[in-house]
Amino acid sequence: MRGGPSVLGIVLAGGEGKRLMPLTADRAKPAVTFGGMYRLVDFVLSSLVNGDILRICVLTQYKSHSLDRHVTTTWRMSSLLGNYVTPVPAQQRLGRRWYLGSADAILQSLNLVNDEQPDYIAVFGADHVYRMDPRQMLQRHIESGAGVTVAGIKVPRAEASSFGIITPASDGARVERFLEKPTDPPGLPGDPGRVFASMGNYLFSTKVLVDALYRDAEDERSVHDMGGSILPMLTERGVAQLYDFDENHVPGESARQHGYWRDVGTIDTYYEAHMDLIPDRPVFDLDNRRWPIYTHPGQLPPARFIGAGIASESIISPGCVVRGQVTRSVLSPGVAVGEGAVVQGSVLHDNVRIGRGAVVRGSILDKNVDVPPGATIGVNPERDQELYTVSKNGVIALGKGQPVL
Repeated sequence: MRGGPSVLGIVLAGGEGKRLMPLTADRAKPAVTFGGMYRLVDFVLSSLVNGDILRICVLTQYKSHSLDRHVTTTWRMSSLLGNYVTPVPAQQRLGRRWYLGSADAILQSLNLVNDEQPDYIAVFGADHVYRMDPRQMLQRHIESGAGVTVAGIKVPRAEASSFGIITPASDGARVERFLEKPTDPPGLPGDPGRVFASMGNYLFSTKVLVDALYRDAEDERSVHDMGGSILPMLTERGVAQLYDFDENHVPGESARQHGYWRDVGTIDTYYEAHMDLIPDRPVFDLDNRRWPIYTHPGQLPPARFIGAGIASESIISPGCVVRGQVTRSVLSPGVAVGEGAVVQGSVLHDNVRIGRGAVVRGSILDKNVDVPPGATIGVNPERDQELYTVSKNGVIALGKGQPVL
């Protein structure tokens, strides 16, 4: 921040994303398309950049080519002002090994911290859908004098096993306990059916983080993970503070959209987050001119609707050609829907082709999938189970270029 404290952004983008298969069969999870034109990583980068954190390192590892390419071609900052967003692949600086965990990823990349000498370090995850103003969290962190401030959001207690869970102290601010994916955590005082889940967004005072990383590296029993190792360590030392995401107010958001955050770690949650985008009054509106989500728009013509082509309650990206009927769906750039075809409640990635008279319902089709004329997906559940990936909630998913039989 110009004239204020210096902050280095570190985005953790090295996870495999196994639960999001087959969409992650050929790419890192943060590179997965979302909302038609975006990648998942665009949401965290947009929040950091909108919040004046303009020097950002994206730590990558598994299947990172498309993610590296997207970051380098899309996120070009002003070199005149010394700002940058840069992908940083695993470099084996501490030995011939991959990252052992998210904490080890930062430890192996401490040369970035040494180069910048920041006052504070924002360590944010790369695969959630939300808007956040990190300046407000930073101000709270500075005022409190905490070593680390953890962003938390209230979720149903039944979902606790999917998250790091924060137990606040009686003052509501200091973190009393940090439990990584517990099965039976205590509910909140006065609200026993809910718990504070970690959003995977942390603000550290630099010395506290560096010291904790070195101490963790010496512990042979550690899993070397931010949520599993570093946060419990700093909680025990009494230097961890909770930041309630409900207190974060983003310019341009409506009351209905306030506090929206989705972990899209599974096919079902990924699908549900897309369905949040398309109603007349969406729970999460991509169109906020005061806090935009940035991406590379590509060089494509406007979408076209030809003949009886029609779309309702849908997002239609540039380059799409619709000759059939599209309802409650999200179409990425270059999708073609043939004459008489029906697409309902589906998410179609780049360059998907839906042939004449074909039917696609309740499905996610990754890029370059070609649905032949007259074929059906989402019509015969037993057949779909035999041929494709089907989620717990019945969402059908086809991987990149997967044949439709």
